[in-house]
Amino acid sequence: MAPVNELWFTNGVARPRTITDARLLDALGQVIASRGPGFTVADVAAQAGVSVGTVAQRFGSKHGLLVALSEAAIAQIPDLVRSASTVLQALLNVYSGLDDPATAPHNLAQLAADLADPELRGLLGRFYSTLADELTPLLIPLQGAPPQAARLLVALTNGTAVDWSINPVGRLADRLTDDIGAVLNGWRTA
Repeated sequence: MAPVNELWFTNGVARPRTITDARLLDALGQVIASRGPGFTVADVAAQAGVSVGTVAQRFGSKHGLLVALSEAAIAQIPDLVRSASTVLQALLNVYSGLDDPATAPHNLAQLAADLADPELRGLLGRFYSTLADELTPLLIPLQGAPPQAARLLVALTNGTAVDWSINPVGRLADRLTDDIGAVLNGWRTA
């Protein structure tokens, strides 16, 4: 029997993509939240309800998935920040996905793994610098804020999120509100 010519078999029409990259990256986020850095491409495929081949064809590997997730997170920052009317709300928007004590250890473990990889560490740096750049216009009304205010707030938010992940008492949003609010109030009165 002769092999099937795929173009002939499909009448030359490519099958439409029904599984979006966003759906696969959302599945990746869920798997990281439940398993941490020990996840596999098969775990992501199962969470998304697709074959391993579908995930591998799109992203190539576990590392490819993590790069794509990082790039997608960076791309979301402008919308998350610009949809907020205050600096505090902008930071809460960006960090809202981490406010679950059950998933905090897994997300923190993935952060540690990302820091060990030069490419992912570079993307993390881009995430933080993009966030600081987007926060800067919201800080203009705070006359007491120092020139590096946006970078300081990103560092404070990251430190608070890591601290809360290690000891998740209460809600992350409440801890961020207290910590960021204390700094912003100090700048308002300066």
